[in-house]
Amino acid sequence: MQSDEKRMALVFKALGDENRIRILKLLQSGEKCACVLLDDLRITQPTLSHHMKILCDSDIVVGRRDGKWTHYSISEEGAAAAIKCLQELTKVTFTDNNKSCC
Repeated sequence: MQSDEKRMALVFKALGDENRIRILKLLQSGEKCACVLLDDLRITQPTLSHHMKILCDSDIVVGRRDGKWTHYSISEEGAAAAIKCLQELTKVTFTDNNKSCC
């Protein structure tokens, strides 16, 4: 079981790279084969594999094997969890325990 902090770090790692943002934008229109992503991004297969592992580890993207290729899509559940993660992390709560620095 992963800690909340570890889970949040995986989500933000997935979103913290320009190529992974490009991949997510391509996947917004639906499932894509890795070969299509390679053509659109103009990156090498090992580079794509690296980025897809990070996206899949974050649960934002899921892969489906079909022969020698993998087809990727955005996971609705993973995307919802990423949104929740950002909301939780940026939620401001005021309590009586807020201490002044002076």
